[in-house]
Amino acid sequence: MPVHEACTKRLTLKITKYEERGKLKPFDLQTIADANEALDGIVTRTPLLENVEVNARLGGRLLVKAECVQRTGAFKFRGAYNCVRQLTENERANGVITYSSGNHAQGLALAAKLLGSSALIVMPEDAPLDKIAATQALGADVTTFHRDRENSDDIVNRLADETGRVVVPPSADWRVLAGSGSVGFELFQQIESIHASLDAVLVPCGGGGLTATTAVVMHSLSPGTQVFSVEPQLFDDMRRSLEAGRRVRNPVGQRTICDAIMTPTPTALSFPINLDLLAGGLVASDEEVRIAMRFAYEHFKIIVEPGAAAGLAAILSGKIDIEGKTIATIATGGNIDPDRFCALLKTEQAEK
Repeated sequence: MPVHEACTKRLTLKITKYEERGKLKPFDLQTIADANEALDGIVTRTPLLENVEVNARLGGRLLVKAECVQRTGAFKFRGAYNCVRQLTENERANGVITYSSGNHAQGLALAAKLLGSSALIVMPEDAPLDKIAATQALGADVTTFHRDRENSDDIVNRLADETGRVVVPPSADWRVLAGSGSVGFELFQQIESIHASLDAVLVPCGGGGLTATTAVVMHSLSPGTQVFSVEPQLFDDMRRSLEAGRRVRNPVGQRTICDAIMTPTPTALSFPINLDLLAGGLVASDEEVRIAMRFAYEHFKIIVEPGAAAGLAAILSGKIDIEGKTIATIATGGNIDPDRFCALLKTEQAEK
């Protein structure tokens, strides 16, 4: 669908600056709008949830974009499908390959299956077993690696060279980014439909792709809306990178319950966008995330995996002031084993 000319012009000025750095190629709101149109009828248009009693309790308006009910249980299917659909016939015949701890793995596995291709997924050994099993159930082959001793990019590139497969990374590809941008595009349309004025959007952040594309959409269509990344306490590489003005890495050997966003550093592709457009980076502890998971279940009747609850956790723990404001967060996924979900909620209850 066409985008407002003035909005596109504003964003093009930003993109020109990225090009001059020699890191990125042109990327604008129209690219996201085109992906959104191409994905119509393929992805689920996920609901924007609101609870009047919760709003009264918080003193502001909380909106939850429930990507946890997306196909394959996470927003990652959007970007994966948008990328695979644009491959040539020969490329699809050769198959695709990626690294993922689970959500992009399942998204790419389904995209490959729907589009007549095949997928090989490189997953960390400590990835949740249910995510590995779900990926295999969608027809993908899985190989594992040790996240502290081995480099996932090196493994993916080696296997790609050996097999001729096309690399479809979780967030370091323009076609993937454009597909993930359809989340923010939908969110803006839904905000417009309820005649709301959005003060901020909080996005759970791993590599930074969804954060960047959400920022692109809001910067262009709702410039008064601030966008914040939200990360686990021990994996706050985006927050520290924003403060440093350059990409920094997380120390090796740390762990968090937020397995979906345990990334080592922001991607080179998305970081310049985040550096220019984000209002800041927020952090949530594992305990705050468990509280948010229970809150989402009790008040919005959705199951949200730990990493996907980071934005809600930041709001509930007062990392951002919601009083008198309208703030949205994206519940990015719901892929969690029922036993683990119950155990995490029981842990949270025991700590009260």
